[in-house]
Amino acid sequence: MLLSLALVLLVGLMLAALFKKIRMPSLIGFVLTGIILGPYVLNQMDDQLLLISQDLRTMALIIILIRAGLSLDTQKIRSQGRIAMLLTFLPATFEIVGTLLFTRFVMGWAWVDGFILGTILAAVSPAVIVPRMIHLIEKKYGAKRGIPDMVMAGASADDIVVILLFTIGVSIKQTGSFDLSNLLLVPVEIVLGVIYGILIGKGLVYFFKKFHMRDTVKVLIIIGLALLFITLEKQLYYSGLLCIIAMASMIYQDYPILSMRLLKKYEKIWVFTEMLLFVLVGAAMDISVLPTIGLMGIGLIGFILVFRLFGVWVSAIHSNANTKERIFMMVSYIPKATVQASIGAIPLALGFTHGTEILAIAVMAIILNAPLGAFLIDWTHTSLLKIENE
Repeated sequence: MLLSLALVLLVGLMLAALFKKIRMPSLIGFVLTGIILGPYVLNQMDDQLLLISQDLRTMALIIILIRAGLSLDTQKIRSQGRIAMLLTFLPATFEIVGTLLFTRFVMGWAWVDGFILGTILAAVSPAVIVPRMIHLIEKKYGAKRGIPDMVMAGASADDIVVILLFTIGVSIKQTGSFDLSNLLLVPVEIVLGVIYGILIGKGLVYFFKKFHMRDTVKVLIIIGLALLFITLEKQLYYSGLLCIIAMASMIYQDYPILSMRLLKKYEKIWVFTEMLLFVLVGAAMDISVLPTIGLMGIGLIGFILVFRLFGVWVSAIHSNANTKERIFMMVSYIPKATVQASIGAIPLALGFTHGTEILAIAVMAIILNAPLGAFLIDWTHTSLLKIENE
């Protein structure tokens, strides 16, 4: 395993630097590293590392959600309540519908397989969006109406909603039946996740103020709690991911000075976890399916992108956001990476029909949408958003 980690670090950093130099997200270099070193090309990845890849991908998702929560101003989001709520589910819903239509009538898949793929593709990428929105918040772009805050919150909650829908789709595929109680549990899990997160976040603030310790220790405590939330969510019927982001957000609201210090710590941790996340998803991809699924996958990704952009525009109707701000929100909802990397390989691991194709299309979505979305956010924010005082 040590040799595998050495190769991952050296090749990953080299390719990431190369892509960053040409103004593309470094995560594309990490995905290519996984493909090159993985079992389908050079086969230089240790089996033990691949066996724990799902746990490592979950850890990476936890880190990015903590980072998002530590920067999330919920008061600004509440001031735009309707649009913030719609952004959490409407664009993803439009995209899932588009995926269902395309996979059923163009690719000939069963409805449940299309639904599972739709929930994987419908999530936007915190790995691409969160750092950019944090930068815009610091520079006061769109601060008056909290546009970056809304995008970051909507994208994070969007991921949680589609992951919950993904688990329902997997359950239907495994059992062959639809249990309405699973769908009814979704709002319950969302509400309980928020409540638990708020309560634990406030408890942590009290604890950190009363007992002095190094920030590094606080970081480890928060990660330990986050792992516990994920472990217990099925037994206690709440969303562990939403609990994590609510907990971190409460630290930001009640103890902003500490939040900023912790954010810098998590940014350093993310450097390594991001690499592992995207290298491992690249390693799981069987590139031999690309000749058969390539053009079809590109067509699907382009088709559903139209649905997503329309969903974002509909979400912003009747809001006080102007036309340029709405266009910026549409652009910001293009990137895909984190969730596709975290759950894209699960159907293949479970032996589902089209599992190989699902993973291949998920990786294609990362490679196509992540650089496109990142480029457009960086290129358009100066012309679409104003520097404003809050």
